[in-house]
Amino acid sequence: MAKHLFITGANRGLGLTMVKQYLQAGWNVTACCREPEQAGELTQLLEENESLSVFQLDVTDYQALQQLADNLQGKPIDLLINNAGYYGPKGSTLGDIDVEEWRRVFEINSIAPLKILEAFRANLKLVSSSIFAILSSKMGSMGDNTSGGAYIYRSSKAAINSVVKSLSVDLRDDNIAVVALHPGWVRTEMGGPNGLIDVQESVTGLKRVLDGLDMSQTGGFLDFRGQDIPW
Repeated sequence: MAKHLFITGANRGLGLTMVKQYLQAGWNVTACCREPEQAGELTQLLEENESLSVFQLDVTDYQALQQLADNLQGKPIDLLINNAGYYGPKGSTLGDIDVEEWRRVFEINSIAPLKILEAFRANLKLVSSSIFAILSSKMGSMGDNTSGGAYIYRSSKAAINSVVKSLSVDLRDDNIAVVALHPGWVRTEMGGPNGLIDVQESVTGLKRVLDGLDMSQTGGFLDFRGQDIPW
């Protein structure tokens, strides 16, 4: 029986490439994004692959999230990847922080991933050993922060890293491994044109890490090469 990936933020960049690579590996994929009708490449994949399902989902719409979970009740999920994320206003400096945008970034990056886990925990428990992976960022690392700034994004990723650590403890008895992943500085719409690696290299590395992940690594903060990142 084919394994099942559930992924958010699947319309472009890392998320779209993950959908492609897991389909190529023979997985069934449930892909979510806010506006599927605007996701031309994802729609094309849907037409070409019976193993792909696409749903509209805003990860901060918790009522819709629960409705989708109800729709997928009883369907095992081997791997749940929360890829949806939001950087917020770039160039924000000390003394010029948009508090409303900060709240929005926190909602998407730090609160929504936990609500996603709550919605689909039962699906993950249907598999003998499953994974909940959250796309975090090295920018959420306290130990790696030597340049300061980026208060909004950094704090949201530090917060989700803390959530990952707690989940790894609370879900151990469910045999659900929980991990925070740093994809590298990738040339995407969010990462910008100066990124050090392309999307294919990042996703290939992330998939390799996830393919080899087990409960001994739950609660870890790993980059796309499988290297530990300081908290």
